[in-house]
Amino acid sequence: MWRAFLETALLFLTPFLAYTLFHAAQRRWPFVADLWHRRIVSSLTIAGLLTAVAGMLALGLTERQQGAYVPAHVENGKLVPGRFQ
Repeated sequence: MWRAFLETALLFLTPFLAYTLFHAAQRRWPFVADLWHRRIVSSLTIAGLLTAVAGMLALGLTERQQGAYVPAHVENGKLVPGRFQ
């Protein structure tokens, strides 16, 4: 559960990080309020949402694990790892 949340959050934050690195590469302090006006933040939010949705769709379409998950359990005194059947 945490993995899905973190992957989505990182995909959402990618445009904000890219914008910050862009200003840092131009030797500007990226945390000045003038660089983060409403239009830029709105554009970055939309780009982040689109990136997160596209990433989750790509993950869902390319994942090949089919079947039900059987959790790890003990059989005949030995631990059998979890797997998909």
